[in-house]
Amino acid sequence: MAAKKSPEELKSIFEKYAAKEGDPDQLSKEELKLLVQAEFPSLLKGPSTLDDLFKELDKNGDGEVSFEEFQVFVKKLSH
Repeated sequence: MAAKKSPEELKSIFEKYAAKEGDPDQLSKEELKLLVQAEFPSLLKGPSTLDDLFKELDKNGDGEVSFEEFQVFVKKLSH
């Protein structure tokens, strides 16, 4: 179970990784991988892979994860 993080903490985590390459307001698959490995390592244990996770997060199918998409996902984790 991921530790509960405040919206501000989430935003700063998201921005730290999203700014690594390309669009600073979107996470690429590579950026998401780095973020999850560093901040939410427990997510990659078990049957779901990074590809599954990315597909689930990328609701609009644009190949990037927005902060809104990321937030929905983190909310699910903390329940």
